Amino acid sequence: MREFRVFQRVTAIATMALALFAFAINATAQDKKIKIGVIYDYTGPLAGGGSDLQALGAKIMIDHINSQGGVEGYKIKAIYADAQSKPEVAINEAVRLIEQEKVDMLLGFYSSAQCVPVAAKVDALKKFMWITTCISPAVLKGRKLKYVFRPQVHGGQFGWLSVEFLHANAKSKMGVEPGKLRLAIIHEDGPYGSGVAGGNASKAKELGMNVVLKEGYSATAPDLSSLVTKLKRKRPDVILHTGYNPDISLFLRQAKEQGLKFKALIGHGAGYGVADKLYDALGNDVDHFFNVDPVSIWLLDPKSLKPGLAAITEKVGKEYVKAKPSTKTKSAHVGMAASNAHVFFTDVLPRAIKKYGGIDAESLRKAALETNIPVGGTLLGFGVKFPKTGENDMMGQNTMASPVVMQYIKRKVYVAWPKALQTIDPVLPLPKSSPYTK
Repeated sequence: MREFRVFQRVTAIATMALALFAFAINATAQDKKIKIGVIYDYTGPLAGGGSDLQALGAKIMIDHINSQGGVEGYKIKAIYADAQSKPEVAINEAVRLIEQEKVDMLLGFYSSAQCVPVAAKVDALKKFMWITTCISPAVLKGRKLKYVFRPQVHGGQFGWLSVEFLHANAKSKMGVEPGKLRLAIIHEDGPYGSGVAGGNASKAKELGMNVVLKEGYSATAPDLSSLVTKLKRKRPDVILHTGYNPDISLFLRQAKEQGLKFKALIGHGAGYGVADKLYDALGNDVDHFFNVDPVSIWLLDPKSLKPGLAAITEKVGKEYVKAKPSTKTKSAHVGMAASNAHVFFTDVLPRAIKKYGGIDAESLRKAALETNIPVGGTLLGFGVKFPKTGENDMMGQNTMASPVVMQYIKRKVYVAWPKALQTIDPVLPLPKSSPYTK
């Protein structure tokens, strides 16, 4: 009898020990998290120009991943920070998140003027940075950054594609030989605008096209009438414009007031990527304008994507409209950030944890360098692959990213180029109904 009571006590103690052990294991699993500093512009002029929509896309994806249980047992703890549309604030917030909040990495960034200094600072601090948006080649070109990666298209590609589009359609659509088409390149003079404009100019030179004006201006300029006057003197057929917002609205208002005429206008992302803002500010005057950007995820044929991605695109769209119920035209910006964040959470992070044993910068870097997603494997349709050391002068840049040319007509967005993805036969030149028709 005594032995039986002893046996009962030992069994009870053992059971309790096992229960405590199981509880400890479970608690440890629940406590596992990756702290991510998420930086966008929630205030200031860049917020309404697209940054707040990029931030929304990233948040939707983070919430989605957490709702699925996280990544390999890790929950994502996002700490959101406002860059306030100022490069110096973006730098300070990045350092604060790393040194005070002890984040494991940074994600986000809309403005290239912020990305250029922040990328160098984060890399020097040996922290991992995943860029969803800012496109300037200067962010990565020739800098040999080790821990900074951008799945996004870079600005040079934006500039190349718009000129290639014009070269292919000048004769058939406008009745002008490509070499005789008069191009004007105007841009905000920061890293973003300068990078895209450089792509415009280099591709125009390569294809033998005629650039009659290339002019930069400050995105915060209160008056752009002198730029409009220069354009009137040069009489361009096509304006290639790279800007934020409200400088785009200011330019187009003053162009209309001063009677500037042209046959086509092509914008390049940022302010041109938010159709609702353009239409709200300028009405139907922006009908038939073009924009170069990664394709809106809602314009892709679901059959062209890896199974399962179309359902995620649908969920992103529902959450977008829930957060912004007044939305009339879904902006490509939300889908862009959601897709680029999705690549990190479903490809890079799982490999870092499983293969390299952690979420430190070195593990994340090694995992990113092994990313090899084929065409159709992302919400944006293009693949993802980063160059190995020494392969090119833009380490950390996705070599498979590609933009498209879109056209706005009555608040609807259509893919105008490349031909394989067209959802509209592009309307060129501007119809007579446009106040800018030449």
